[in-house]
Amino acid sequence: MTRIERPYAITVFGATGFTGRLTAEYLARAVGFRVPWAIAGRSAAKLDAVRRALVAIDPACEAVGVVEASVDDPASLARMTAQTTALLTTVGPYARYGLPVAEACVDQGAHYADITGEPQFVQAVIDRCDARARDKGLRVVNTCGFDSVPHDLGALYTVKLLPRGEALTVEGFVRATGTFSGGTWQSAVEAFSKLRAGLGALRVPTPTGGRRVRGVKPSLRYDADLDAWAVPLPTIDPLVVLRSAAALTDYGPDFRYAHSAEVRSTLAVAGGVVGVAAVVGLAQIAPAKRWLLTLKQSGEGPGEAERARARFAVTFRGRGGGRTVEARVSGGDGGYTETAKMVAEAALCLSVDADKLPPRYGVLTPAVAMGEFLTERLQRAGIRFEVLRG
Repeated sequence: MTRIERPYAITVFGATGFTGRLTAEYLARAVGFRVPWAIAGRSAAKLDAVRRALVAIDPACEAVGVVEASVDDPASLARMTAQTTALLTTVGPYARYGLPVAEACVDQGAHYADITGEPQFVQAVIDRCDARARDKGLRVVNTCGFDSVPHDLGALYTVKLLPRGEALTVEGFVRATGTFSGGTWQSAVEAFSKLRAGLGALRVPTPTGGRRVRGVKPSLRYDADLDAWAVPLPTIDPLVVLRSAAALTDYGPDFRYAHSAEVRSTLAVAGGVVGVAAVVGLAQIAPAKRWLLTLKQSGEGPGEAERARARFAVTFRGRGGGRTVEARVSGGDGGYTETAKMVAEAALCLSVDADKLPPRYGVLTPAVAMGEFLTERLQRAGIRFEVLRG
């Protein structure tokens, strides 16, 4: 596809929301206006307030564009996406607001990134956008935040440590501290209300070249090597890893992946299992679901001091060809500060680095679309990828 010169390399849609504003502030610190970019949202007054905050970070951000757009105004989405090389959106829940944005990007020839963790939405994007994006030479990339960049890129990083051409098994163990925003709570309640159907909705494609790709259903167990409990974690992340493995031959002829939370305290295991089960159960009942949604409103989130204390680490154990390796991806506040960094760097990768990326198009995972190019960007930005053993 021949690209039309566009005024913005990146547009941040949802810049007046909690995570969107953090993303815009990250870009202000990371690039100023050396890369031309814009902020977008429904309210001109709120966007102007965000831009003033960006100018306080770097006066060059006076040049940051301001674009009014709303998911219920298709013409505004078309105008927004026609002006940018890559659009990143933090406007969720994506099952409610995301599809018109992804479709506008494909219609107008813009690359796309989001931070969804909603399996049904990702499958809807695949169904509606994959073929057209491939035909147009576009990369549409879901799950570019904590769901699922550390897991997807970390599994690929671990696979690269193992012998090629061998059957491989990788286990991921997630540890994170911190709290969550109102937007995340709203998305989580929506996801919990259709948990079984949601995880089953995202299909892993048939692997290339007659290979096998399988998920391993984890069980609650004590892992002596970790000195911690491995707790089943029903998130989108293992499905994203398996989609990457199905598309890339790096993962070998037979790849298996298991995914758990790493919990050190037996009491925390018990409390967490009971708490999540209670929320999942309540989310199935319409009046209780409506009550849960009132507990935390979109736009609310943890303060700067709380985010500064938060940490995440995803440890990977890989086996294959007679070798065992361990690797880790780690950083600060995974849910917000680092998610903003991840999606911003993904958008930079899709725009600034577009000509360097592998010639793969359609609706892709972060590993398939950007792989080691995004890993290198994140390492330079302070997220650690390290070999622990092997």
